[in-house]
Amino acid sequence: MKPGTLWQSVLDATEHAIRCGALEKIPTRIEHVEDHGIRFQVHLVQQLERKRVAGITQKQEGINPFLPYDENMFVADVSESHVCLLNKFNVMEHHLLIVTREFEHQESLLTDRDFEAMWKCLREFEGLAFYNSGTVSGASQPHKHLQQVPLPLGGCSECTPIETLIATASYEGSYGRIPAFGFRHAISQISPLTEADPAEAAVHTEQLYLEMLRHVDDASSPSPYNLLATRDWMLLVPRSVEHYESISVNALGFAGSLLARDVRELELIRERGPLGVLESVGRMG
Repeated sequence: MKPGTLWQSVLDATEHAIRCGALEKIPTRIEHVEDHGIRFQVHLVQQLERKRVAGITQKQEGINPFLPYDENMFVADVSESHVCLLNKFNVMEHHLLIVTREFEHQESLLTDRDFEAMWKCLREFEGLAFYNSGTVSGASQPHKHLQQVPLPLGGCSECTPIETLIATASYEGSYGRIPAFGFRHAISQISPLTEADPAEAAVHTEQLYLEMLRHVDDASSPSPYNLLATRDWMLLVPRSVEHYESISVNALGFAGSLLARDVRELELIRERGPLGVLESVGRMG
């Protein structure tokens, strides 16, 4: 992947995938639910799409869509170890998957190669990279893959809905915590790495990631977690369960974006409050 080419490759690949019918966008409308002054986004699946959304997981069970991957989903060769694909079932436009070429398990620790691929993509356009470390964290596939969506999320005035909470973080050393988050987490500032060579940035990011894991859990055998990163910050949240009631939560929930499959789930989010939903699936203590 030549520097400065990824965004155009994303646009070209999206146009091709739509034209040949390979991309299966899930139509939603955004509802806003305010909690602690934060306007959380809830993507409400349109009524006619509910059966298809419910059937996506079943259709994918026992199938590895990345070995081999669908050529119609191909965006770019990121590195010797990773390839960039479109997300076939996307809620957000230009949702990318950063996938290992060889099978590695989604529950395995991230490596410097994973972070090098992440940085190569983040440097191409402003985005949110994230990782669901297994089923309990919201991952739908066991083959290791990071993901990236463009910023701002859903037309948000800030990069993500939780930016104002991130600004309140207090730090001790290289990582800190956000007072409004009542669940275990660690956040760090990584903006100095933006200008570094991706391979060099990856080494420092991996070290910081392992420090954060040790801070919130056992880094040698961590429990499920979500990892989120922009060019400026990285957030790690250990998980206890995948669902609040029937609502599945992945890393995007901790950026302020949730998915409701019907009005009943939207009302559950309103009643509990988005931060309450996140506390229910995070780990306390």
